[in-house]
Amino acid sequence: MRLLLSLLAFASLALAQSGRIVSAAPSSTEVLFALGLGERVVGVTSYCRFPPEARRLPKIGSYMRPNAEAILRLKPDLVILQTENAQIEERLARVGVRTVVVKNRNLRELLDSILVIGRAAGAEARAVALTSRIEQELDAIRRKTAGRARRSLLFIVGRTPGRLEGLIAAGRGSHLHELIEIAGGRNALGDVAVPYPRISLETTLRLDPDVVVDMGDMGDTTAVTESHKRAVVRLWSKWSSLQAARKNRVYAVASDIYVVPGPRVVEAVRAFARMLHPEANF
Repeated sequence: MRLLLSLLAFASLALAQSGRIVSAAPSSTEVLFALGLGERVVGVTSYCRFPPEARRLPKIGSYMRPNAEAILRLKPDLVILQTENAQIEERLARVGVRTVVVKNRNLRELLDSILVIGRAAGAEARAVALTSRIEQELDAIRRKTAGRARRSLLFIVGRTPGRLEGLIAAGRGSHLHELIEIAGGRNALGDVAVPYPRISLETTLRLDPDVVVDMGDMGDTTAVTESHKRAVVRLWSKWSSLQAARKNRVYAVASDIYVVPGPRVVEAVRAFARMLHPEANF
């Protein structure tokens, strides 16, 4: 009994110590809300757009440049940092603010980050359940696409607005590479180790992918119209030598599910599976 009371006391202390949480990345924000901890989140970055409640929370700066003063004004008990913005970790620690640093460059790191955040916030059981659900749903998609043609997919994450210039696409080092493979596809830039290499239109034509997914000039995903998406598809339709354009397999997308490696990766994989295998029922 004494041991049980001690464990309960420790759990209560850990929960109290992380009562007010600040998230310094969109992926961490999505994890916190998916774990049912949204009411304890008191600050997020200007790029945290999901769920909608996150947009109304105080902002602590951008993803790459979180503002330590803005964070401290919120009196957090716990700050979730990413390796990319961990430069303020030491400063926060000096004034007694508890921090954890996570990374999610690939699917394994994403799942591990959910467990780390859950443990730090006193919601470890929920974190275990969430990672288990994600893994099960991804495995179900893998099984459904097994044996199907491994069509190639080129994902454009950046380019010159209104033009097929300055193209930046997902390479093997990106988390998107893994999601495309789970969906039963083949990353057209799977031989390129750089996460997001710059490529030319000539390279794209040479690669001649089966599917092109373009969100290159749609970084502000909440403001993109269907008219804008149609205009993006028309850009590619001028290049009839590209089989994706010729076969109407160019998709203009504007959703954070593709670029935020968080709990919604399952939605991104399902979307890729529908693009790669329209004959299947996803």
